[in-house]
Amino acid sequence: QVQLVESGGGLVQDGGSLRLSCAASGRTFYSYVMGWFLQAPGKEREFVAAITWSGGLTRYADSVKGRFTISRDNAKNTVYLQMNSLKPEDTAVYYCAAEPSTSYIYTRSYQYHNWGQGTQVTVSS
Repeated sequence: QVQLVESGGGLVQDGGSLRLSCAASGRTFYSYVMGWFLQAPGKEREFVAAITWSGGLTRYADSVKGRFTISRDNAKNTVYLQMNSLKPEDTAVYYCAAEPSTSYIYTRSYQYHNWGQGTQVTVSS
């Protein structure tokens, strides 16, 4: 099990940037695939980005490709989501997720069993 705590959310104008952080507890953080998901009011949780344990492979939702970048620092037990060119439709609660794997990358919410509490991102027009 790993404990996850997100930070970095807030209010930003259309076209602005934010960097989300997800700090993980546990000595085996390096062996987890990490993901970011978002959930807008009244909608289901959606995949945003994921990164393998080594950071060597990433996946992005089409809606964020070219604007968002996922990265991780295993020495700091932290995964990041750099969000640029934000749009009002990016407004949502963003969740960090983790799942043990040194072989696969996961893009579906049901594949993750460790979740943070979420951080609100609001993009004003």
